[in-house]
Amino acid sequence: MSADPSLTVVLREWGRIGCLGFGGPPTHIALLRRLCVERRGWMQARDFEDAVAACNLLPGPASTQLAIYCAWRQRGRVGALVGGLAFIVPGLVLILALSVLFLAGDPPLWVKGAGAGAGAAVAAVAVHAGWSLVPASWARVRGRAEVRWLVYISIGVVAAATVGPWLVLLLLGCGLVEVVIRRGGADVASLAATPALRVAAILVGGGGLLSLAWVAFKVGALSYGGGFVIIPLMQADAVDHYHWMTDSQFLNAVALGQITPGPVVQTVAVVGYAAAGIGGGLLAAAVAFSPSFAFILLGGDRFDRLRHNHRVRAFLDGAGPAAIGAILGSAVPLAVALAEPWQYAVLVAAAIALLILRRGPVATLLAAAGVGVLVALAGGPVPQA
Repeated sequence: MSADPSLTVVLREWGRIGCLGFGGPPTHIALLRRLCVERRGWMQARDFEDAVAACNLLPGPASTQLAIYCAWRQRGRVGALVGGLAFIVPGLVLILALSVLFLAGDPPLWVKGAGAGAGAAVAAVAVHAGWSLVPASWARVRGRAEVRWLVYISIGVVAAATVGPWLVLLLLGCGLVEVVIRRGGADVASLAATPALRVAAILVGGGGLLSLAWVAFKVGALSYGGGFVIIPLMQADAVDHYHWMTDSQFLNAVALGQITPGPVVQTVAVVGYAAAGIGGGLLAAAVAFSPSFAFILLGGDRFDRLRHNHRVRAFLDGAGPAAIGAILGSAVPLAVALAEPWQYAVLVAAAIALLILRRGPVATLLAAAGVGVLVALAGGPVPQA
């Protein structure tokens, strides 16, 4: 194993991944593995795979937590801060710049068309994201808890499609039910002592959080299963409850979170920008990513125990399928938000490209945006922001 890198090297290498990490968690994990295991030899392959598994046990953006953890392994807490910020900031800067363009009071016609086209495809991207998680989740329970798995995933689908603001409670409830079934009610209380939930409990207990900070906190600390699980939460808050955005603007936000590098969770920065400008975008990002840093800085040395903690695994076996169902169910409100008939044609084409032709989400969204530009420039109807 090679010598630990300097902070300058951490800043450069993690920043490079932050700039090139298009395509979501699979891309981020592959780039981190190539850097830390294959190129530099900073981590053994087994250690890296264990880190991936442990981060998947935590709520919030797993690939972001993995990036922070890998930097923590090399340079401790300072390295975790430097590496984590280097991974997050490039995409954050880009998505805020695009927010200014796409959420302007009267954006250019081609921008409106691009947003309407890309927004039309995001429901298909949600289904693609959720479906890709099904095989591994099913394999974990096959032969012992199939019926409960089907119940949990069904709860997630229905909840995301109907009761977005309460989705977090249902995800947590499914996890706690599985803990009770496997280990008995006494373990529910002790579950709160695990690193994965301790920070969440502290933050939830604080009643002084502003509306935007609370929305961002739910995104960063109370979501399981990846970035798309928080879409119905954000949509219900940003569009229906607080009226920070219109439906079409929210679809633009989700699309921007997919086509920019870095974590998909940075969609919350677009919501923050809509609520309170650049300051709101920075606040939302800071709150959403703070739990990820806290999990690693406070609990990174306990990852081995976390992986083998039966209560945590039981909790994830309940919350995980519900989260997958929520990702699939998020396609319903996203599709309902479409306003023009041609957008539904784009949605169908995107679904074919993703689910049948196996095209990537970034390429599909960019193609959909191109169709939207052509429709707008040809004089076709474009949803009003």
